[in-house]
Amino acid sequence: MVRNTLNVPRSLFVGFEGLFDELERIHTSARSGNDNYPPHNIVKIDDEKFLIELAVAGFTHDDIELEVKDGILKVRGKIEGDEREYAWKGISSRKFEKSFRLSEFVVIDGADLENGILVVYARVELPEERRPRKIEIGSAGASKKKSFLKG
Repeated sequence: MVRNTLNVPRSLFVGFEGLFDELERIHTSARSGNDNYPPHNIVKIDDEKFLIELAVAGFTHDDIELEVKDGILKVRGKIEGDEREYAWKGISSRKFEKSFRLSEFVVIDGADLENGILVVYARVELPEERRPRKIEIGSAGASKKKSFLKG
């Protein structure tokens, strides 16, 4: 039995078991405090475009790796060979891996690193058959009704 710590009435949703399991995983991860480094923003440009911004001060292009696999964007960072001696080190540069679960139709178009902010460009690419459409009442017609009801 899957726990329901989100208090969502699952009986109202059909075929979303995997989604609820993923939400539970995310919810549990967020509560454990393991998802706070590096800090990030998700900026909604419009209904189809988003920016994922990560604060990665001190990291260079060579220190960061991005990968999209099975609907998950993974951002990994690791600084190699920082041999400097610090009197005080207040800027974290620890190794990290941050994952973002992407919606089925989200496409990653690229990324930029500027002024300590990694920006990932994401957009929703919804196929035509998934876009909203109007259904005319009475548009089924007699022949469609008969073939539909025959089974």
